[in-house]
Amino acid sequence: MGKGYVHVYTGNGKGKTTAALGLALRAVCAGKKVFFGQFVKGMDYSELKAANFLPNFVIEQFGRGCFIHGEPSDEDAKAAKDGLRKLKNMLEEGNFDLVVMDEVNIALYFKLITSSEVIEAVNNRAEHVEVVLTGRYAPQEIIEIADLVTEMKEVKHYYQKGIIARKGIEF
Repeated sequence: MGKGYVHVYTGNGKGKTTAALGLALRAVCAGKKVFFGQFVKGMDYSELKAANFLPNFVIEQFGRGCFIHGEPSDEDAKAAKDGLRKLKNMLEEGNFDLVVMDEVNIALYFKLITSSEVIEAVNNRAEHVEVVLTGRYAPQEIIEIADLVTEMKEVKHYYQKGIIARKGIEF
């Protein structure tokens, strides 16, 4: 694959994880190996079943099964730190062609991990590994190390009409 690049998908609009999943699907269909690590998340999202259908696709959550409201707990921080440690090793080993750090920017926003830790992990990766960092509130230092940055901007959303999250579409 040659040199791997760093993508950031951020912003307040819907579609950051979905875009990363689309890229992961494309990579798997091209014979690449993908690891999809989800920070903060621990709930039963439909994409967790993808590994049952896609060869060379591994997904793991680094959250506690609930969304963080208010101040994060020590358990939230431990889950994020453990996840980052695992991803750092994967990035260095280079056994996966694409590594997605889903919602890592939210973990940074809640100060569960630091930007310097994430940047160190990304910078020390095997040269061929492509990396995607998702989540709203991407800090400037993450944007600066990226080769590609996409900001999802909400223009209109059916949540505003009271539509709740639907299985297979939002989760």
